[in-house]
Amino acid sequence: MGSHRRLVPSGFDRGARGATLCVLTAAAAALGVLPAGAAPQDDTRAEVDRLYEEAEHATESYNKADERTDTLRDQVDRAQDRMARQQDRINTMRDALGSLAGAQYRSGGLDPSLALMFSDDPDEYLDKAAVLDRISSRQAGELKELQGAMRDLAQEREEATRKLGELDRSRKAVARHKRTVEQKLSKARQLLNAMPGADRAAYDRASRSGRVPDLTGAVPSSGRAAAAVAAARSAVGRPYVWGANGPTGFDCSGLTQWSYAQAGVGLPRTSQAQAHTGRAVPLSQAQPGDIVTYRGDASHVGMYVGNGQVIHAPYPGAPVRYDPVGMMPVNTVTRP
Repeated sequence: MGSHRRLVPSGFDRGARGATLCVLTAAAAALGVLPAGAAPQDDTRAEVDRLYEEAEHATESYNKADERTDTLRDQVDRAQDRMARQQDRINTMRDALGSLAGAQYRSGGLDPSLALMFSDDPDEYLDKAAVLDRISSRQAGELKELQGAMRDLAQEREEATRKLGELDRSRKAVARHKRTVEQKLSKARQLLNAMPGADRAAYDRASRSGRVPDLTGAVPSSGRAAAAVAAARSAVGRPYVWGANGPTGFDCSGLTQWSYAQAGVGLPRTSQAQAHTGRAVPLSQAQPGDIVTYRGDASHVGMYVGNGQVIHAPYPGAPVRYDPVGMMPVNTVTRP
């Protein structure tokens, strides 16, 4: 998902940024993307671009909160399992202590060590007394240790539950923000639909790749990268679904994560985390399978597939597709 309305420098020649921008702007004007005297339409385009970017940032924030929530829930479940097992051990020890107390009661409340002293076989007294002392000390030590462990686990569960609640509230807040952005997107779409047909077609043409690019000769960096590229290409045409990571729908980071998962490689869930996964390479040396993140906050991501093209999940209403790698400012290029 993202804003793909204005072609910008891709990073192949950062020293010529200003000149490149001028050339691209002129080319866009020649295509009718920036019609002269169309300030209201330009304002509408800028508003839609802004809303797409906000929606994408909200989606990635949601993905991060959702991933952290799942991790924390697993930690809580494991802590509860450990507590249950330790509770069983404590119950067993309590049964043993109860048996000892019962034996003392049945002997008239006489301390077991004294009972041994008055036994009929005093020759065994020292051995039995030592055994009893060791048993009592071990049981007391185990009980104390388990009680301490239970206190620690109870604190762990309390802390994990608190964090889980915080993350759940955060996720809901992100979802509410996402709904607000979607309402704005709907309003912007209404404004676009009210524009003259030629202006609307020019806007759509500026943000859509209408053909499958020629990828002949594009060599992936590894067998895993080749498998990931094949998976991404198989997803072309599937819908953008915010918060989804396949196989029937994707958001931007969900697509790259899913594609590499088909190659047996685990990527983080968010575009920001994917920006730091693997080895950084210059855009001029990008190879098929490399991960390309966009904008200063790395809020959008796609997969480079060769010949200046990426595959990505653009934004709601736009399916997974090919687009030029320079569709927006490049942040990082990494090779998983």
